Amino acid sequence: METGKPGDERFFSRTGPHSIGAVAALLGIEAAQPERLLSGVAPLQSAGPEDVSFLDNRRYAGLLAETKAGAVILHPDFVEKLPAGCVALAVAEPYVGWAKVSALFHPFPLAKAGMHPSAVVDPAASVDPNAEIGPGAVIGAGAQIGAGSSIGPLAYVAPGVVVGKNCRIHAQVTLSHAILGDRVVIYPGARIGQDGFGFAISKTGFTPVPQLGRVLIGDGAEIGANSTIDRGSAQDTVIGPGVHIDNLVQIGHNVNIGAHSVVVAQAGVSGSTQIGQGVMIAAQAGLTGHLKIGDKARIGAQSGVMQDVPAGEEVLGAPAQNAKSFFREVITLRKLAQSGRKEQSSGT
Repeated sequence: METGKPGDERFFSRTGPHSIGAVAALLGIEAAQPERLLSGVAPLQSAGPEDVSFLDNRRYAGLLAETKAGAVILHPDFVEKLPAGCVALAVAEPYVGWAKVSALFHPFPLAKAGMHPSAVVDPAASVDPNAEIGPGAVIGAGAQIGAGSSIGPLAYVAPGVVVGKNCRIHAQVTLSHAILGDRVVIYPGARIGQDGFGFAISKTGFTPVPQLGRVLIGDGAEIGANSTIDRGSAQDTVIGPGVHIDNLVQIGHNVNIGAHSVVVAQAGVSGSTQIGQGVMIAAQAGLTGHLKIGDKARIGAQSGVMQDVPAGEEVLGAPAQNAKSFFREVITLRKLAQSGRKEQSSGT
């Protein structure tokens, strides 16, 4: 199967062409040949004279000399490596620049105001005229859908749920007991606001504890496909502004995640854990309940976190520990294993 340039028009909207001057202005810089037109974005190795590309990873710097791109977004350190005729768009953060320029050529889809005939909207719901309600979507009594928001096919917005402005709720999402800010994106199959995993244990078995909290999701947060976020028990579960949660993540009841934190695929956070701002939790990490994770802490992949993590600290392993201590132990164990093999070979 032949691979093509990004932005297949069957799936992605396209604007342009845009002048190099307009692209440079978006990046907050000036560039040569401002009147020259660019028609799209592409990787260094496949870009043509009408494309803009980027370099962010030094590993791929060797591709610069051979690229046929019309312009490249890159760090100033690499400008001299560009071939003749290729315009440099030099910025301190090339990948951020690439994100902005990609969105210029391929903007995120806007809501198409109106309701599909198959949607079921309770008369007591409040849906802004500029919102989009897709096929088979269900909007419950008292729910509020803000201007410019889209509710995808077969999504369910339960009674009382608030969806702010310019949100994108994708197909088959379920929202209950939740209040969403503006510009929130929830990807297909996510489940938000279901009962938390709470019960009292006695000699006769389990007694369910009513889960009386909500899920509060801040402006600009994104929740990945098939992720689940439980509502709080007596408190609220809080997902702060700008938080990005990957696919297949579980967030327990009463968890509070600070602004601009990241939780990567298949991670799980148990109830009542407090996560600071700018924290990064890598794939398949597991956090027990009632922990405090400090601002800008980093939790490595497959870590088992069983105690508080101070602000700015990086932890790895199961049970998780300071990253430097973890690697020292790995090196020590490796040396012991090598030493043991040498003794066995000398003894034979």
